[in-house]
Amino acid sequence: MSLRTTFSLSALAFVAVLAGCSSPVVLDEPKAATSAPVVTAQPGTGGSTTPARPNATPQSQVPTVDLAKQQAEREAAARAAAANLPRVVYFEYDSFLLRADDKPVLEGHAKVLAALPNLRMSLEGHADERGGREYNLALGQKRAETVARALELLGVKPGQVEAVSFGEERPADNGSNEAAWAKNRRVELKGR
Repeated sequence: MSLRTTFSLSALAFVAVLAGCSSPVVLDEPKAATSAPVVTAQPGTGGSTTPARPNATPQSQVPTVDLAKQQAEREAAARAAAANLPRVVYFEYDSFLLRADDKPVLEGHAKVLAALPNLRMSLEGHADERGGREYNLALGQKRAETVARALELLGVKPGQVEAVSFGEERPADNGSNEAAWAKNRRVELKGR
């Protein structure tokens, strides 16, 4: 090979190496010089020194956050609140309209369901014995759906509640008088 060819090949190899080095990816940039860490002697170490971190908080003062524990506490509080709530909403004869005095009950259950998003609730609609079987099943369903809509308006997710009807099939009181019938016209809120 001639000297000229060797020189050309060397130059070409050199250019290829330079081209490879001109990649836009920065590998290890030297870090800018910062102030040296403060070195302090630790008591009881015989004069040995350890670097101190500026603005370091001692371990005993660092707050620890246990999210699972906080969630468990919120759920326990919600379950305790639910235990104190009435589980039955009553209705007037031949009606599926909510009464004003049931609003605090529904608001309480809505708060519990919001705090416990995995909790499901069955809303069981009932009717008294007056009326035909099919009519009472339909009335019980309308009552349960009314409670479900009210809870959803208060922020409960639709999948958390299920409206079902038992009509007159499961009376709370087997009597055949107004006092018994008033207890049977209801929606029971049952957690699952």
